[in-house]
Amino acid sequence: MKLNRKIKFTAIFFICWFAFLVFLVDGVLKFQTLVDYFGSYALVEISLLLLVFLPTWAVYKFTKEKV
Repeated sequence: MKLNRKIKFTAIFFICWFAFLVFLVDGVLKFQTLVDYFGSYALVEISLLLLVFLPTWAVYKFTKEKV
């Protein structure tokens, strides 16, 4: 079964963007530092999830189908 072009590009973007954010949050910024700065575990967690899903959705939305 062939996957369409939109799903391929979205999956590649999701994996790369998620890996970059994991490296950035766990390696460089330290998650606990972000929690201390913003004061809420839930706020940081939701923000990080939105930083992954919203750009992924945008890539899916704006990728053109191969004609």
